[in-house]
Amino acid sequence: MKQPLLTTLFWITLVAFFAWDWAYSAPVDLRSEPPIIALGSGQAPTGGHCASTF
Repeated sequence: MKQPLLTTLFWITLVAFFAWDWAYSAPVDLRSEPPIIALGSGQAPTGGHCASTF
């Protein structure tokens, strides 16, 4: 009897989170986003890791 209650609670929480996120997030401007092929081609990070200095 405990399993269906937890499953229902999980789905209610998940749907509530998505509804809240959709209601309060700024819309994504797809025209200003880089294309998928450009992932990782941005400015290199500075500091924090010894590999980023090479």
